[in-house]
Amino acid sequence: MQYGLCHLSVIPLRLEPSETSELVSQLLYGDCFKVLEQRKAWSRIRLSFDKYEGWIDNKQFQLIKESAYKELQKETPILSTDLVDFISDKNNQLHPILLGSNLNGLPYLKHYFEGAKSKGKLNKSDIVNTGLLYLNTPYLWGGKTPFGIDCSGFTQMVYKLNGFNILRDASQQASQGDALSFIEESSPGDLAFFDNNEGDIIHVGIIMENHRIIHAHGKVRIDLLDHSGIYNVDTQKHSHKLRVIKRIVS
Repeated sequence: MQYGLCHLSVIPLRLEPSETSELVSQLLYGDCFKVLEQRKAWSRIRLSFDKYEGWIDNKQFQLIKESAYKELQKETPILSTDLVDFISDKNNQLHPILLGSNLNGLPYLKHYFEGAKSKGKLNKSDIVNTGLLYLNTPYLWGGKTPFGIDCSGFTQMVYKLNGFNILRDASQQASQGDALSFIEESSPGDLAFFDNNEGDIIHVGIIMENHRIIHAHGKVRIDLLDHSGIYNVDTQKHSHKLRVIKRIVS
């Protein structure tokens, strides 16, 4: 078994080993993983953070020893908290990193960082404020950054920045936490899930105060939430059908 570490700001995780294959997620700087299969140009990996699998370009990561991987697994993540920041290498060259990058791998990459960072669990009341950092970020299927993000990437990154691990896809996230019976039982920071006509979970957002929700739909936006679902304040129509509300953080 081989192990790797993302040393670039953001790299694509693809469904198949091809540059034209679907983007299923992204790795941010400092993400570590197991290499499940290695080919000449591509590797199939499993992320340590959420066990998500996909293919990445062999030119876009660095191999690390098993001992380093296991040590990184033990450590509480230290995360960058500015939308964009920089790390420097041994040659004093600057490399951009994005919000939510993991800084625990700095010693293994021989990189240095002096910017804003956080460590450990924050209060549930901080979740909505973190979500607002992504406001107006354009929607990108598979995206996880302030320059493009999808609905479950948004909720996962916001929770990650507050010290809580949730799974990658909306349907996976819906399997976590405790279900609430009514919107009135919810509090800011809870997650609302939405389904399609077949009953499949296809969307997720973060509940705010006063029956509002912040979610990624076209862009990260704030809309109204009622018992039917999300009411789009621009189109004045319901855009998503409410399925369940989950409390993951008390």
